[in-house]
Amino acid sequence: MKIDGTRRQDRAIELVLAYYAAFNRGDREAMLALLGDDVVHDLNQGARETGKDAFAAFMQRMDASYREQLHDVVVLASQDGTRAAAEYVVHGQYLRDDEGLPPARGQAYVLPGGAFFDIRDDRITRVSNYYNLQDWIAQVGG
Repeated sequence: MKIDGTRRQDRAIELVLAYYAAFNRGDREAMLALLGDDVVHDLNQGARETGKDAFAAFMQRMDASYREQLHDVVVLASQDGTRAAAEYVVHGQYLRDDEGLPPARGQAYVLPGGAFFDIRDDRITRVSNYYNLQDWIAQVGG
């Protein structure tokens, strides 16, 4: 039994690491392929969105305003492989104004962040992102 649990835990970690590797490559199709059709996306200090289409639209909005790479990614998972958490450092550049945020002038930022995941049927079914928005605003000169 422990071996099966360890395999499920390892697979969850591999899945989340593959998600972030696709993010860093800018491969949005590969990211979407790792998500369940009914994926729930909790935006940092924002609304909850549901479904791959909503997730894809969010990524398009993000890609228009930000260029980001995630470094120092660490992933932990429950033994049964149904939940995972990640911590990372975002290295980014603010390229274009994002609604309700300070003006973009190509500002660079480095920001710790994290995310929580639900996993079902070898797909990510929830992504909940967290970072300190006030820290980001201070870095970009808001």
